[in-house]
Amino acid sequence: MKPTSCSQFFSGVRDLLPILLGVMPFGLIYGIAAVNAGMPPLQAFLMSSIVFSGSAQFAATQLIANGALASVVIVSIIVVNLRHIMYSATISPHFSRIPFWRKMILAYLLTDEAFAMTITRYNAEPDMPHKGWYFLGAGMALWTTWQAATAVGVFAGGQVPAAWSLDFTIALTFLALSIPSIRDRSTAVAAVVGGVSAILLRGMPFQLGLVTAAILGIAVGYGVERWTR
Repeated sequence: MKPTSCSQFFSGVRDLLPILLGVMPFGLIYGIAAVNAGMPPLQAFLMSSIVFSGSAQFAATQLIANGALASVVIVSIIVVNLRHIMYSATISPHFSRIPFWRKMILAYLLTDEAFAMTITRYNAEPDMPHKGWYFLGAGMALWTTWQAATAVGVFAGGQVPAAWSLDFTIALTFLALSIPSIRDRSTAVAAVVGGVSAILLRGMPFQLGLVTAAILGIAVGYGVERWTR
């Protein structure tokens, strides 16, 4: 039976469900951290809807806690999210026939988790129909979970015992996303170079270490792929 737009939407939701187990404590931690940084609860919650980027929200929260200027917070959010340019360039060919207004909705839902899961599925099934609906399902599943988790963290985070130490789930979430994407020698080398570079460059100002590490990983992985061919 040929997949429909509705079935592809729920397929995207279903495929992202395992990742949501790590997203929930991630959002909970952000909510608690934002309130502890002195942000009004409503403002902290609305940031999840407007910014919708866990790494950028954590960076902004830390800067706010340290009394940084609003301009510095905004620029930092932009720098941290520069990696989305690479995500967009990778995934945009799959949406070439989608109307512009729908692309804007999908762009808003573009996150690390949704991108990793979606591009893996696209690579496995290059000719799959209704690709936009699949991405929409994955993105909406993540968006809904993130809003709910941050709301709990903002408005009820004080009830979570500090002994739970939920921070480790952040690293586990990104590991779960990265491992399925390693398919050959070039992607394995890119992952190693990017990971090691991120550790070595973590002290760079304005959170540029992550972006630089990603570029290095991509460049080396591309070089290895060309060399093996």
